[in-house]
Amino acid sequence: MVIGACSIELRIPGNRSLKGKRRVLKPLLTRLRREFNVSTAEVGFNDAWQMAEVALVTVANNDPGHVQASLEKVVVWVQMFRPEVQVVDWHIETF
Repeated sequence: MVIGACSIELRIPGNRSLKGKRRVLKPLLTRLRREFNVSTAEVGFNDAWQMAEVALVTVANNDPGHVQASLEKVVVWVQMFRPEVQVVDWHIETF
């Protein structure tokens, strides 16, 4: 069994409240769960209005390359299809 974890640091430009941040992140995390079959959570910058760190986790059967590629697809998808957020940094680890 291979476990892949990805953390993505996001910037939410123009956001002015934690409520606005939640309005952006909640649909994003729900869509990532549904579209890519990953577990998601907001894990950092909880009190910052314009920054967020989200974590994604997936599991595969003995194929670390598949896990790496799957999580990279998620990052590319966020960059391409979610213009309301900017990907500042991201990191993938497999276990």
